[in-house]
Amino acid sequence: MVTQLMPTPAGSALANLLEHPVVERTVDVVPLIMVLLSLTAAIAIFPLRDAQRGVRTTVNLLAAVAKVGLIAALVPAVVGEGLRPEFSMPFLPGIDLVLRADPMALFFGGLSALLWLLTTIYAIGYLRGTPHQSRFFGFFSLCVTATVGISFAGNLVTFLIFYEMLTLVTYPLVAHWGNPASLRAARIYLRYAMGGGLAVLIGVVWLTMYAGAVDFAEGGAEGVAELSERSPGVATVIFVLLICGLGVKAALFPLHGWLPHAMVAPAPVSALLHAVAVVKAGVFGIVRVIDDVYGISVADELGVLTPVLVVACFTIVYGSYQALRQNDLKKRLAYSTVSQVSYVVLGVTLVTELATTGGVVHLVHQGIMKITLFFCAGLFAEVVRVKAVDQMRGLGYRMPWASAAFTIAAFGMIGLPPTAGFISKWQLGQGAIASDHPWVLWVLIASSLLNAAYFLPVVYGMWFRDPPQDSESARQDSGAAQQGSSETRSVQVREPLMLAVPALCTAGFSVVVGLAAAVPFSPLSLAEYIAEGVFG
Repeated sequence: MVTQLMPTPAGSALANLLEHPVVERTVDVVPLIMVLLSLTAAIAIFPLRDAQRGVRTTVNLLAAVAKVGLIAALVPAVVGEGLRPEFSMPFLPGIDLVLRADPMALFFGGLSALLWLLTTIYAIGYLRGTPHQSRFFGFFSLCVTATVGISFAGNLVTFLIFYEMLTLVTYPLVAHWGNPASLRAARIYLRYAMGGGLAVLIGVVWLTMYAGAVDFAEGGAEGVAELSERSPGVATVIFVLLICGLGVKAALFPLHGWLPHAMVAPAPVSALLHAVAVVKAGVFGIVRVIDDVYGISVADELGVLTPVLVVACFTIVYGSYQALRQNDLKKRLAYSTVSQVSYVVLGVTLVTELATTGGVVHLVHQGIMKITLFFCAGLFAEVVRVKAVDQMRGLGYRMPWASAAFTIAAFGMIGLPPTAGFISKWQLGQGAIASDHPWVLWVLIASSLLNAAYFLPVVYGMWFRDPPQDSESARQDSGAAQQGSSETRSVQVREPLMLAVPALCTAGFSVVVGLAAAVPFSPLSLAEYIAEGVFG
């Protein structure tokens, strides 16, 4: 049922409309519809033959556009009117499956809906002419189904079901090419994910036994707070189990080993893993456990946040250092993800409203920037066969649009204004100064310097250096060996629209959300709204 947590402004037309019984019942099922949209798309796509490209494309795009529209329609009601549309059904004695549209659900669900649409467009162009497309897009839709279910889960049990579903449906995507490297990477991913999932399962069952059904609530679940007072040792052990289990998908050190291996997957899968689904599901779960299960004050009193903060800080520096050592472009981006996603964990463990705002908003900002980088990496690999960092020299002349998108996203990862990354790091830096751990500011500075060290030379080489003369990319499409730097620089290749447009869109978003950070309903304003709820 729809619950209202804030006073409704007098005379609000939206509030009056939502109070109508028919409309109220309709709004209640919107979270369920969000899950069913991508599930229905998957069911429709699996039986299609690869030749039925038009039908598959139509189903994919219609479901993705509908999901973006529903998210946009829910934002004013949930944020502006304080409503919480909720669908529930019995599952086990005393435990319901609950799908609820709260601000955090919309925040993560909106990210997944928008990037699913753009990744679908990209994947259609990327996989054109390859076999097993219906299988790919079927599991792709199931992956989004699980991600949206995680977003809108209203309690721990519902979250667990969709979390484990995500593990299973992502495996075929990582293994899609079917070659030995893909199968090995998929097996490594599955071992890590199943181990982490087992830890989460034990933690959820144990917590439910002691505290009853645990609903996500701003400020923490009441039963968990009582458990923490009654048995702080048990509450601490369960917290460790949950964070360690979720830390596998969130790629916290030393549980990150699966992520670089998974880069053999198709570029759309890599983009999905890093920006929308698996990695983000893990870190989203950590945010839920800290803010909406234990509550920031209870977790702080238990003394469990500082160790997690230290792990996050180490992961940030370690991931940046490892990224600097990689010559393979996708592996460099993978270790960059290991580092950047831990900013979210850092933010929610500093116990300040500013830092929590920075951590939460980085969920969206990092997703937009990182998906741009993987879109561009896929473009470089498919169009000019460039897969290594030392082959990227001169790409600005050969592929100017993809190179421009890559440059914007790289600047965002460093944290240069006016990009989204600057907004995140500014908030985190302010939060660190205001916290009991001001030394964290030096971690952020060190990470940004390392970000610059592994991105700026690449960007410089793309725009201001000649391509390597012995590389395949330097020879391709020229028709003959190049005879001079000016002639080499003039050779451009066609950048496929289906691949270039999504990259340019997300690169544009990286700038727009930075410039429009103060606009109502921007990612930053929504993150501030969420942080206010966390701190009461």
